[in-house]
Amino acid sequence: MIRVYLEVARKRTFACAVEWPGWCRSGKTPDTALEALADYHGRYAAVAAQAGQRVGAPRFEVVEEVAGNATTEFGAPGVVPPSDAEPWRRGELTRHVALLRAAWAALDAAVAAAPPVLRKGPRGGGRDRDAIYAHVVEAEDAYARRIGVRARAAATDRAAVDARREAIVQALTGKDATGGGAPDWKWPPRYAVRRTAWHAVDHAWEIEDRH
Repeated sequence: MIRVYLEVARKRTFACAVEWPGWCRSGKTPDTALEALADYHGRYAAVAAQAGQRVGAPRFEVVEEVAGNATTEFGAPGVVPPSDAEPWRRGELTRHVALLRAAWAALDAAVAAAPPVLRKGPRGGGRDRDAIYAHVVEAEDAYARRIGVRARAAATDRAAVDARREAIVQALTGKDATGGGAPDWKWPPRYAVRRTAWHAVDHAWEIEDRH
């Protein structure tokens, strides 16, 4: 069984796979969120395969539920589940970091394969390719600061983006992050990996869908 937690707000729920950072989808209700998570099994499995990992069949066990907030309603997972304070088990940190790197690689591949101008949404909206990538890079400025990394990067500066990613990995794998994270961190390591990976693959899939 794949362990899942639910982040439930009034109009939207996120279902997130606990051990598979990045695999997190939403729906209007818990049931539809779980259905969406199952629908994306194949796409997430392709990301996990890049990290040398195989995702089992989408049979879920809900192990935790947290109350959502305005961020949840807006369209992003925004609540740290209490279980994310748990220390890493043997080999778990290495595995999660590999999945985070795979999420970044999926985003980079989607950007490289897409034209600059993407198909618009049903109401004529939606960012184009470079604007989506810039949005992800800018968001990671804030994500990185949540774990003590202050290394700004512009989307047009690939070397800076790569350096910031490595700084994030170094923070996550440093001696102060092996348990619940360094004292000044705003996010526990588990949540930092999951939120960062989710944002990368969510927008990678958006680019693919609008290619």
